[in-house]
Amino acid sequence: MISLIGFLSLFSALTATSSALLCTKCTSTSTTCSGSSITCPDGFMCGSEYTVLGEGERTEHLIRKCTPSSECNFSGSMTMTEERFALGISCCSTDNCTPTLPTVPTKGHNPNGVICRSCVSAQSTSCYTSDTIQCTADENMCLLQTIEITGSASSAMRGCATKSYCDLGSQSYTAGGSTIKATFICTSGAISAHKVILTPAIVCLLVLKLFL
Repeated sequence: MISLIGFLSLFSALTATSSALLCTKCTSTSTTCSGSSITCPDGFMCGSEYTVLGEGERTEHLIRKCTPSSECNFSGSMTMTEERFALGISCCSTDNCTPTLPTVPTKGHNPNGVICRSCVSAQSTSCYTSDTIQCTADENMCLLQTIEITGSASSAMRGCATKSYCDLGSQSYTAGGSTIKATFICTSGAISAHKVILTPAIVCLLVLKLFL
């Protein structure tokens, strides 16, 4: 079994190195961590990515690393079949500064009128079902999320998400000879759709949730 810290540390090491800002790089299963100093590229700040998986018996994880300034001050969540994932990102801009612990959205219970398909597939990028989930609070987008790992398994999920998840941007990650690509297709029930790929923190935790 791949350890959670080891898997996430592998992806946090993918940050480029050119610029003057120094930031701490570390991972933890609590709300604090410490580690070595790395040099960030232009346009990056010292960031903390705090993720919470589940409600009640929840799993917490913190990653500190160089973070694109466009991803700072982020907060969002997504809910699938019997599972919820929330992410917060905070930043600071001085050498080896410590960002405040990011805030993640709490679970809302008031229906917002959006009903989405809900399913999880750990064998393919297809996930079709007649089952539905009632979206609540700010999770007012329907999503289809797929994860593809070259030379390994693929997965798919459907559920509800905040619009902030649909606006994260597009990236893919390569490590250990494999490329991991996580794609989200988000709709609001209208014609428009956004294809996005999540940050390494989200990709790693979703992979671990499905395959370990």
